[in-house]
Amino acid sequence: MSYLLEDIRVIDAASYLAGPGAATVLADYGADVIKIEPPQGDGYRTLVGNYPVGYHWLLTSRNKRSLALDLSREEGRAVLHHLIEAADVFLTNFVGAQLDRYALGYETLKALNPRLIYAHLTGYGTEGPDKARRAFDVTAWWARSGMMEFIRDPGQTPLSAAPGMGDHATATALFGAIMAGLYRRERNGEGSYVATSLIANGAWANGMALQGIYAGADLGTHRQEKGWVSPFTSIYQTRDGEYLVFAIINPAREWEPLCRALDRLEWLDDPRFDLAVVMKHRLELRDLIAARVAELDRTAIVELLDRHDITYSRVMPMAEVAHDEHLIANGIVVPTHDPGEDYQWTIASPITIAEEPKKPPRRAPDVGAHSIEVLRESGFEQAQIDALIANGTVIAAAD
Repeated sequence: MSYLLEDIRVIDAASYLAGPGAATVLADYGADVIKIEPPQGDGYRTLVGNYPVGYHWLLTSRNKRSLALDLSREEGRAVLHHLIEAADVFLTNFVGAQLDRYALGYETLKALNPRLIYAHLTGYGTEGPDKARRAFDVTAWWARSGMMEFIRDPGQTPLSAAPGMGDHATATALFGAIMAGLYRRERNGEGSYVATSLIANGAWANGMALQGIYAGADLGTHRQEKGWVSPFTSIYQTRDGEYLVFAIINPAREWEPLCRALDRLEWLDDPRFDLAVVMKHRLELRDLIAARVAELDRTAIVELLDRHDITYSRVMPMAEVAHDEHLIANGIVVPTHDPGEDYQWTIASPITIAEEPKKPPRRAPDVGAHSIEVLRESGFEQAQIDALIANGTVIAAAD
């Protein structure tokens, strides 16, 4: 089977998640992604303790090949430069002094390969006082963007983000930047520098609220000072301890059906809950809805809400999301057909292109699993490869 990007070679010299995540999407569409790791392996491999080692690595490094290379050695940098000369895309999240130390700055690599798409992922961008600050998605994407503060209830300690939440969103943006760079190259034959950052994606994700600041509507301050309650977009608990979130954005259409679904038609005649004034009595209505929902178990309330076409969602436990029939039907959760019990299913990348299949998920490689293979393909003689392995510049996994 042929794949959309099978003629594209990618050098993934980024670490952890957002940069490598963009390379994962490229690999899903057939790109030959060579993962550059230090001799001891990428630190992301062992990030999560007290859990099966590598489950996060299986997601982000599927369909890639591993070349373990010591970039602190001049020989290692020379090997990488040689690979870059024939590559289409180079990804890195190194910044400042790191780029200089490893001779991986844009101008340096552009001189080696003028057609190269240089994809740069940073935490806080490349300008300004924080450009060299160490960043993860919880700091740059979640906290610095204002989202961490914005979503908390009055007096509540801000909550941490789900692991990788901002990284995965940023990876998708970097994938888009890379594809735009490749498209530009098709038009003019030239490579380019493309980039994004965790903070840029965090600000974009929080853009609606931030745009309100410019218009004089500081919703974050309003929420802390006055609360932010709408009975039509609140979260309610069922009798059996589950949660539902309502998203009734058009009460004029859904208010009467909601009253019917909850068997509370008398609310329609209650002057407090006339839609022209209901927000003045929003706490009273929220409490009444909460009391009614709490009388029913999840199965019963869901059947009623569905029958009356109310906009809502069950707050799904993650263990159920992982095997959700709807997600499987839409190719969001996909089988791997891997013989290992730890990798029976995985999460597909979120880009779909009609009539362009994705590669079946292939287990992420061991450290240096493809070092010899990649070097041979790149024109290195066996004697050269043996010497690089002997002096520790290249690490090759045991057969």
